[in-house]
Amino acid sequence: MKNCRKSAFTLIEVMIVILIIGILMSIAVPNFLHARQNSRQNVVLANLRQIEWAKDRCSLDQAAAVGDSTKCTSATLVPSYIKVWPNNSPVSGTYVEGPVGTAPTFNGKDYASWQSDPNGL
Repeated sequence: MKNCRKSAFTLIEVMIVILIIGILMSIAVPNFLHARQNSRQNVVLANLRQIEWAKDRCSLDQAAAVGDSTKCTSATLVPSYIKVWPNNSPVSGTYVEGPVGTAPTFNGKDYASWQSDPNGL
């Protein structure tokens, strides 16, 4: 008679596999969350940069003086200089263009502040 033994995993083998998966998850999840945070910050920075460039072009076209807050508003920037005002940011907040010669802001912080404080979201 042949010895017919079924092949199966032991409890130790299964627990080792679960332990390895747990270790891999503990490495992967924080990296994923950090990448998500970075991508949100990059969207805010890109939108602020886009508003700044549009405001610069508008001030040149309109011959706006530094401090002028009437010629280059969001209403005048959108049709001619920006296709769509950035309202669909992954971070809730408001973009403010500000007067000519000042940096646009998002939630009260300008481009340099967002760059220096990556945890500001």
